[in-house]
Amino acid sequence: MNKEKEMIGRNVELSTEFSRYLFEHPEIVEKIPIDAEIILLPEFDNELKEFNLKLGKNIEAEGEKVVYILIKNLRPKTLSRIENIEMRAVT
Repeated sequence: MNKEKEMIGRNVELSTEFSRYLFEHPEIVEKIPIDAEIILLPEFDNELKEFNLKLGKNIEAEGEKVVYILIKNLRPKTLSRIENIEMRAVT
């Protein structure tokens, strides 16, 4: 896999997590201009952060609005948020 495809894949995963965050924090959406490009800068992934920063600067150079979102941390992946279940068999 070439480096650009790898960065795109990592951005897709990060964008998905950011979308989930926005569902939990809708007040953030109100602060983002509708016509702005969102650039995610993950502090925990310097390679992706630099890739995205360069992308954002290119967009700015074209005269477009950019909002940079600094992401400080990601929680570990989990498959489910369910903590406990009870199952009853129907006979």
